[in-house]
Amino acid sequence: MPAAPRSGRYSVFAIAREALRQHTGWTRAWADPAPRDRYKVIVVGAGGHGLATAYYLGRNFGITDVAVIEKGWLGGGNTGRNTTIIRSNYLQDPSAAIYEKARSLYETLSQDLNYNIMFSPRGLIMLAQTEHEIRGYRRTVHANTLQGVQTEWLDPQQLKAKVPIINLDGPRYPVLGGLYQARGGTARHDAVAWGYARACSDMGMHIIQNCEVTGVRTEGGQVRGVTTSKGEIGCDKLAIVVAGHSSQLAEMAGFRLPIESVALQALVSEPIKPCMDVVVMANTVHGYLSQSDKGEMVIGGGTDGFNNFTQRGSWQHVEETVRALIETFPMLSRLKMLRQWGGIVDMTGDRSPILSTTPVGGIFVNCGWGTGGFKAIPGSGWAMAELVAKGTPGPLAEGFGLNRFREGRFIDESVAAGVAH
Repeated sequence: MPAAPRSGRYSVFAIAREALRQHTGWTRAWADPAPRDRYKVIVVGAGGHGLATAYYLGRNFGITDVAVIEKGWLGGGNTGRNTTIIRSNYLQDPSAAIYEKARSLYETLSQDLNYNIMFSPRGLIMLAQTEHEIRGYRRTVHANTLQGVQTEWLDPQQLKAKVPIINLDGPRYPVLGGLYQARGGTARHDAVAWGYARACSDMGMHIIQNCEVTGVRTEGGQVRGVTTSKGEIGCDKLAIVVAGHSSQLAEMAGFRLPIESVALQALVSEPIKPCMDVVVMANTVHGYLSQSDKGEMVIGGGTDGFNNFTQRGSWQHVEETVRALIETFPMLSRLKMLRQWGGIVDMTGDRSPILSTTPVGGIFVNCGWGTGGFKAIPGSGWAMAELVAKGTPGPLAEGFGLNRFREGRFIDESVAAGVAH
């Protein structure tokens, strides 16, 4: 587990002080308490979204009687199994608002949490490789302008200047232009979870790992608590923030969610010298690419074509994704794969999230982020905390309620989501 100085604050002075005393003063970054019998709020899921929800409950609303319960280890789900892309260039107004809130919070998150999340606003490009994509991305640029999200259209020559390794004249899909967001980028996924966890623990919240929820207790249509592998724990309010396992938790509580779970796979190459300093998404060929600080080429594609809960990769998916990308980035053909993994993502029909009250009083759900969850963590936590604290959604969450599926008010991001990152 990461460690923190006795002062409770990281700084250059703390590093110097600990160096002089052989680093004997470092303590755990977050506590490992036994669960109490009852909390005001229980958040199920110690990933980025769950921890951010707890953090903003404390920071924005002063609610610190909170337990964050995790089946496995902190950040061991999708938070630690993604490709760390951050962007907010979405088409629909509700989507742009919550993703832009998240992106803006990312910019100062290291300072807010006193934990280096390694945010890198290196810029993000979404390639247009068909005439249809040109029209779609130009429309998104205009929509983003109205939304206050800074994006612009680049022609092929401007793209080549930013990404010298790109092949503009692919045999199937030439590069015709691209949607560029200069303030998009990446961050260190583990550090985001660790930073939020440390801040939550400092506020007195309990982070309880290796504690599986096996049942949800209700009475008279109101939540009363949860049954876990560490015993019964009561609560006034319950926030379900468990991504691909949201359906199972909802079933325990007695209602259903309109989501399906599928695996999303990614891989990284062997480390090489710096060759690309932006994130590039090629949605037509279904792939995206960036280079990590260690020099690895981080590669991802689309979701599996069938429902499953695996967290392993498959060779056929690697072949499909890499085969597509090497047309646009020929240098990839000479690299060796270093490692591969999968994550369980929760997909809604309109490819937009759910932040909502539920048919059970006191239970709130945050799910359906699909393959775009990491970029949304701060904005998601901000909106979910307001929903849990007040009992009704605020401006960021009000469009993402469960009732939209009954009323036909879809927030269709199947195109803007692309691969759907």
